[in-house]
Amino acid sequence: MPLARLMRRAGMGEGRPGIDLRGVVAPSRLFPPLKRLPTHGLDPVLGRIGTLEVRLATRPKDVRRAQRLRYCVFYEEMSALPSGLAGLKRRDADEYDAVCDHLLVIDHAATEAKPFRKPRPRVVGTYRLLRQDQAERHFGFYTAGEYDIAPVLSANPGLRFLELGRSCVLKPYRTKRTVELLWHGIWTYVLHHRVDAMLGCASLDGTDPDRLALPLSFLHYFARAPERWRARALPERHVAMDRLSREAVDPKAALQALPPLIKGYLRLGATFGDGAVVDRQFGTTDVFVVLPVAAIAPRYIGHFGAGAERHAA
Repeated sequence: MPLARLMRRAGMGEGRPGIDLRGVVAPSRLFPPLKRLPTHGLDPVLGRIGTLEVRLATRPKDVRRAQRLRYCVFYEEMSALPSGLAGLKRRDADEYDAVCDHLLVIDHAATEAKPFRKPRPRVVGTYRLLRQDQAERHFGFYTAGEYDIAPVLSANPGLRFLELGRSCVLKPYRTKRTVELLWHGIWTYVLHHRVDAMLGCASLDGTDPDRLALPLSFLHYFARAPERWRARALPERHVAMDRLSREAVDPKAALQALPPLIKGYLRLGATFGDGAVVDRQFGTTDVFVVLPVAAIAPRYIGHFGAGAERHAA
């Protein structure tokens, strides 16, 4: 996480723990102590397809395995730039990991072995989930480091929000059934916690918005959130998305240029915010995504929901 973001989040100069007031990020912030995670009445195993299982992390070592997977995808496969400590530990971590819930997809047919340890099923996918009540008790939503989400929250009083983030899947597992299983896990979690809307940031690969002009312009003109749900990028980070005229946008070509995750959000009924944000640490251009549960098409609720027996644990 960029130092400026950590300083802003921690309230630099206010004596909050975890930050050295000389401006050095203390390791306890980047790699916070982890503890056993409650499941709040949910069975940790949320669903299965064949040898794949989606479950909630319940132990610190589960979260560490998710962090190693994130490091593998974000830093080794993609172009994120690790801090010295992250590179040494080979884990993608921040202070939110200790207050979020973590979904894991595990392949029971693929095992990983380490010296002096029994082989164990491989973690091949993960998602990080932050409920609004947890965000309000701790650091707020991670998304607030890039977007002003306060107007969205205030325009929807009484609704329960869930932030989705840090999603990644190992390359050989980027298939329809893995995505289906992840969404079955998310939907089971949403139902259990009575979530009304999901939000977060989704990423396009690359930090040159002009190279991403087609997909960004498409989201701006054809998938922009209604005012009530529209978050705007923070002024100092705002990058215009309408880089082409509406007439110049070929929707079919734009859809082909979008990452699979964003296309999946679109199919479910998600809409997008005002302005993009360039994240140079992760080598991406981010967009704000919001998905009210009421906007999800019934056919997807039937597919991912509690009645989807082929996913049932």
